[in-house]
Amino acid sequence: MNENEKKTILIDGIEYSQDKPLIIAELGTSHNGDINRAKEMIDAAAQTAADCVKFQIVFADEILHPNTGEVALPGGKIRLFDRFKTLESPPEFFSEVKEYAESRKLLFLCTPFGPKSASILKELRPHAVKIASPELNYTGLLKEIAGWGLPVLLSSGVSKLSDIETALEILNNDTAKAEKKRIDYPQICLLHCVTAYPAPETDYNLKILPSLSAVFGVSSGVSDHSCDSTLVPALAVSMGACVIEKHFCLSRNDPGLDDPIALPPDEFSQMVKAVRQAASAGPEKTLDFYRQTRGESLVDKILGSGIKELAPSEKANYRYTNRSVHALRDIKKGEVLKKGDYAALRTEKNLRPGLEPSMEDAIEGRIARNSIPAGEGIRLEDI
Repeated sequence: MNENEKKTILIDGIEYSQDKPLIIAELGTSHNGDINRAKEMIDAAAQTAADCVKFQIVFADEILHPNTGEVALPGGKIRLFDRFKTLESPPEFFSEVKEYAESRKLLFLCTPFGPKSASILKELRPHAVKIASPELNYTGLLKEIAGWGLPVLLSSGVSKLSDIETALEILNNDTAKAEKKRIDYPQICLLHCVTAYPAPETDYNLKILPSLSAVFGVSSGVSDHSCDSTLVPALAVSMGACVIEKHFCLSRNDPGLDDPIALPPDEFSQMVKAVRQAASAGPEKTLDFYRQTRGESLVDKILGSGIKELAPSEKANYRYTNRSVHALRDIKKGEVLKKGDYAALRTEKNLRPGLEPSMEDAIEGRIARNSIPAGEGIRLEDI
């Protein structure tokens, strides 16, 4: 694969590329379950000239165990399981926001987090699917999504090359079987990401984008958690990004989980303009412009080495924001493990990580060597 070869992704008949990037306004759960607020956010995103609005279908028990406790977020520490419970919305909510988004000529995109949310999303018949970084190693979810035969946007925050390779193999093999042909990840865009909130611009290592495209044969993009409205998005386009995703809010003072690091409409409009200008100007002129206006040293730090490694701001999150196998109840020493006793969940910082999600089926019927408290990860030495 030629590292300089431009990769594209086709979604709903439109080809997105470095010359025409897909710009995603990540609304997430900032609507707080209020359909009128969701529509207000869609209207505001449309006015910024975004291409797409993205939502999240949240069910707390698909993501965390209640014993996770308090989790540090941009707005402070909260009991995230309890907050997720308040953000659970019925299928009708997402059906209505999808219809409204499409009436505003916006692509509707959504992130599922487990079997229940995936089932709801599938019924909505989306044109593409977004997988969040913590679910990159969630084998069961990847297999389910792969069978849909849709374009997949796969975030790769807090991951290593081996993690990405495994996820792409699952998506490729299952999709190939479904379509009865060999494919080379043509419907996948790998979104380079730094899992920190906010993420320092200088952690982004944007030179990794052409390398990821060359190594894996996928298109690449960026899911940006930095606070600057233009630096990472525009420079990412100069490195070949064909998708740019950034959190969107009506105001940073709003109570949404991600609102403190999101862009309000005026700043999101600036980002859209900067991305379009970078796409039009081309890499050389874009890099020259930002080196002159923002400083050569800063730009070079953001571009980084091009070597894939965990960013300094996310290293401590590895294996804790990712999925692993956790006990759903107190499991006593000597008990036989059965389905329903465990699930692949995010660990966060208060619990210990367990086995990789790919081991879920393998531990069924095993005997517990140790007592395993509810919520804790099930380790190899525990069975």
